[in-house]
Amino acid sequence: MAGYADSLGYRPLREAVARYAAVARGVTCTADQVVIVGGSQQGLDLVARVATDPGDSAWIEDPGYHGALGALVAAGLRVAGVPVDADGVRVAAGRVAAPAARLMYVTLSHQFPLGVTMSLSRRLELLTAAREMRAWIVEDDYDSEFRYVSRPLTALQGLDRDGRVVYVGTFSKVMFPALRIGFVIAPPSLLPAIAAARQFAGMQQATLEQMVLADFISDGHFERHVRRMRAMYAERQQDLIDAVRVECVDLMDTAPAGSGMHLVGWLPPEADDADVSRRAAARGVDAIPLSAFAVGRGAGRPGVVLGYAHVDRAAMFAATRRLAAAIRESMAQRTVRPWGLGTGENGVRVEFHHSNADGRNACRPGATNRTGGATQ
Repeated sequence: MAGYADSLGYRPLREAVARYAAVARGVTCTADQVVIVGGSQQGLDLVARVATDPGDSAWIEDPGYHGALGALVAAGLRVAGVPVDADGVRVAAGRVAAPAARLMYVTLSHQFPLGVTMSLSRRLELLTAAREMRAWIVEDDYDSEFRYVSRPLTALQGLDRDGRVVYVGTFSKVMFPALRIGFVIAPPSLLPAIAAARQFAGMQQATLEQMVLADFISDGHFERHVRRMRAMYAERQQDLIDAVRVECVDLMDTAPAGSGMHLVGWLPPEADDADVSRRAAARGVDAIPLSAFAVGRGAGRPGVVLGYAHVDRAAMFAATRRLAAAIRESMAQRTVRPWGLGTGENGVRVEFHHSNADGRNACRPGATNRTGGATQ
C-alpha cells in the first residue's frame, strides 16, 4: 500500500466496479478496461484530451452540463450544442451542426438538466452516427442508480458493438462528494493512451479510499445503500411534487421523473427564470434557472431546477411557498434587480440546488453556495 499505485487504479476496486457495472447497468467490460479517476469531471477531462486533438469538433446536449462544456473547451475542442427532445439528444441535428465531430457527450439515462431518458431508437441512431463519423461517445451515467419506476436501463455501452462508447460513472453522487472517486470504462483501443496520460500526469488516486470502497462494494454494502437511498429519494420526489401542486398553482408545473434527484419546475412562458432565481435567493431559496444551462438556444422555455434528495417534507413545503412568492413578484415586476443572497425566514437557507463536486448534486444539509441545498 505504501508503494506507487497502479496508474489505472487499485485492482480489486477495478474488479468490483466491473462486476457492479455488468450486473446493474448491463455494461460489457473486464476489470482491465476500468480506470479509477477523481470523479466524473476528471474522467471526462482525461477522455477529451486522449481521444481528440485541439481544434476537433464535439457535441454536447443543449441545455447541458456546463462542467462537461468546460472540459471540452479546455481540451481545445470546438463545441456544438445539440438540442434535446422527448427522445433525447437529436442526433440528426447534431450531424448537421457538427458533421465531423470526434466526440459526443451525452447523459442519456437521465439527461441533465431536463431529465428525459433517451429512447432505444435514438440510442441506436447515435451509435450508428458514431460509427459512420468515427467519433467517440462519452456516456456520463451520473445518477442511474436512482431509478424509481423500473430497473435501471441498460447502458449505451452495453449496446455498442464497435468500441465507440466510453462509459463514465461516479461514486461521489451516490455516496458523498468528498469521496472524489469515479471511474471510466474505456474501449481497449483507448486504454494504452489513457494509461500513459495518467502515468505521466501523476493522476493516481489515494489507495486507502479505494481499498475501503472495494470492500464496501464487494461485501454488498453499496447495493444495500443504493436500495435504501432509492426508496427515500422516491418519497422525497413525491413530496416536492405535492408541494408544487399545493403552493404553486398556476405559477409552476412539474411532473414525476423516473429517475434522478431533481425535477424541472416549468414557469409560464413569459417568465424570466433568472429573475425568479434571484428573487427566490433573497428569500433563502436557491433554485437554479434552467437558462443557466443553455449551450445555444437552451430549453426554449423558462424553468428552474429543483433538487429534493436531502430536503424533508416540511422544509419542502416551506421552501416551495417562498419560491411561489418569488415567482409572483417576478411576474408582477418583470424587472431585474440586484438582489443579494441573504437568508430566508428565521435565518434558514433552503436550497433546491443540484450541484456538487461534479456540478450536479441534489440538496445537502448546510450548504450556502453552489455545492448543494440546505435542509432545515
